[in-house]
Amino acid sequence: MKLKDRLSLYFTLISTLTLLAVLCAVYFTFIKFLEADFFDRLTDRTMVTAKLYLEADEISADSLNTVRNQYLETLNGEVIRIYNANNSATFIGDDQQYWSHETIEKVRKNKKIQFIDGDRQVVGIFYKDNQGDFVILASGIDQSTHVRIEKLQKIMVMIFVFIFIGLLLSGRWIAKKILKPLDLFIEEVKQIKSHNLHFRVQEGNNKDEINLLAQNFNNLMAHLEQAFVLQKTFIANASHELRTPITRMMISAEITLSQERQIEDYKKALLSVMEDSEKMDNIITGLLNLAQADLEFGAPELKDIRIDESLWALSEEWNKKGAGKLIVDIKNMPEDPAELLVKANPTLLEIALSNIISNAFKFSDHQDVHCLLDIQAKETVISIRDKGPGIPEEVQTEIFKPFYSFSAESGHEGHGMGLYMAQKIINLFNGKLVVRSEKDQGATFIIHFPKY
Repeated sequence: MKLKDRLSLYFTLISTLTLLAVLCAVYFTFIKFLEADFFDRLTDRTMVTAKLYLEADEISADSLNTVRNQYLETLNGEVIRIYNANNSATFIGDDQQYWSHETIEKVRKNKKIQFIDGDRQVVGIFYKDNQGDFVILASGIDQSTHVRIEKLQKIMVMIFVFIFIGLLLSGRWIAKKILKPLDLFIEEVKQIKSHNLHFRVQEGNNKDEINLLAQNFNNLMAHLEQAFVLQKTFIANASHELRTPITRMMISAEITLSQERQIEDYKKALLSVMEDSEKMDNIITGLLNLAQADLEFGAPELKDIRIDESLWALSEEWNKKGAGKLIVDIKNMPEDPAELLVKANPTLLEIALSNIISNAFKFSDHQDVHCLLDIQAKETVISIRDKGPGIPEEVQTEIFKPFYSFSAESGHEGHGMGLYMAQKIINLFNGKLVVRSEKDQGATFIIHFPKY
């Protein structure tokens, strides 16, 4: 069963049960009201009977006529009896013993009773008079109530049927209208194939679950598109980057082996092969790191890391190499060491920072690189500044893309993967990496880590 059919069915079922409960409540309340009203009329009958028969000697003839004229209407199946102290019918011409002695005694004991006997409703009262103690019982059949109840039943059944049909149709219409964006979403999803992964479904203006589904789906498609593009780019660039050193190695080996040469020539050839092999190793390592970063390392385990200690360790490591120094400064040093903690994966964080620092040394021709750690209230900021030629503004948006390299324009070697991996890793830790640079003023890479 389709979702819209289930929604309309559930809506109709709940609404119908609610309506049925309301109709039943109205029906039984109306019955009880009519029943109570007829009991009141019977009670009035007993009181009038007492006035007419027991106190007629104490009121004037005019008053007696007035009372009689007010209650001329006879109830359907009306039976009224007055019983004396001996439980014998009296005053009324028919002296038939209509009610049992048990019922009469029950009236004497309780002073007033009312009950239902079959189709009849009965009211009995105990009445004290100067002529003695009497029991007056009156009963009748509320025929008009039965007629009204039958009409009410027919009306309620018709109302129930009409409202049920209306609820079913309106529920169907409401479900169709609410789920119309979902139908549109399904039709648009059907259009997506491997050749048009750039296609995005409409998100709409309503801030509901369907809109949220469309947004998440579009985010998924963006990741898939990026993955497909990365896969194609990875294959193309990997084959290109690896082919060059392999070709040089083959040419160098072929030239060296083409004739007998001196030992020094063989050494030069082997050194060239080693250089190309080292370059291939760097390329392969970079490609593997890139692949791991794009797979997000299977949701890496995050730990609390003292960011100042990590920077000091990197500074010591880079300074051992002897080509330029990594100078680390700390701003707003907190008293509480917990303020220095960031949530990250130690290995990945080291790769990201090392890639940025390596770029800074490379493009500044191994001049000193300054690293500033700023502990702020809501975030931890790391600024890595070099003394290189700077990065043109039109290139700043490109340097974080995979395999994009600014090295050729600046006369340096590179494979265009370091900054992409650094940004990818920092994003995994909910951080942000941005660059600020002016021509001939160097470049500053700024990392923002949120506080938890």
